[in-house]
Amino acid sequence: MGFCIEVQNLSYAYPDGRRALQGVSLSVQAGEKVALVGPNGAGKSTLLLHLNGILRGQGTVRVMGHEVAEPHLARIRAQVGLVFQDPDDQLFSPTVFDDVAFGPLYARLAQEEVRRRVAWALAQVGLEEYAERLSHHLSLGEKKRAAIASVLSMRPEILALDEPTAGLDPRARRRLVGLLRELPQTMLAATHDLRLVAEVFPRTAVLDGGRVVADGPTEALLADGRLLEAHGLR
Repeated sequence: MGFCIEVQNLSYAYPDGRRALQGVSLSVQAGEKVALVGPNGAGKSTLLLHLNGILRGQGTVRVMGHEVAEPHLARIRAQVGLVFQDPDDQLFSPTVFDDVAFGPLYARLAQEEVRRRVAWALAQVGLEEYAERLSHHLSLGEKKRAAIASVLSMRPEILALDEPTAGLDPRARRRLVGLLRELPQTMLAATHDLRLVAEVFPRTAVLDGGRVVADGPTEALLADGRLLEAHGLR
């Protein structure tokens, strides 16, 4: 299998001068599920935002063989489903149907295809009966699943998830963990939830200070108490 995400020597500084990424290199194969862990400010979310060109740093980022650059952005943004930490940043339409239909409609797909995709995406996240519900009336767990459906409707190759379990109660968290384990997409997830990492992601990369300081099998990294302690992960 080839790499569907290739990041080479990526550096990025925010306008205030804070250096968020410093020479990050990371490759992810098709079908892999990889967790990004590290303390606050390590650069995890910043790295995710480079995958579809929301942020553009120095270095090279390739998705499905294409460099994340102007000629390829439309194709790449259809291939990378970015799920934000706060689902209210993603759900802005009156109903769940409208939110999940937004991407396919923007892509000018036929109405019948849009309906098919919405029904399929809602079924993937267990919200089949929620199409006409008001998005802002959902629980946080339901909103997170609706946000995932809103990117699944574009049939992305890759899911990039920022703190997917943050704020969820135990029941909603279990349901989301089950969903992430079942979805077939390549996944890159930034998270502080080490239980989620152990349950869903066979590989983990540790970021600290804008650098990848460890990358390997999740079981081995989570068993390394010294590594976890050194990077604020205990």
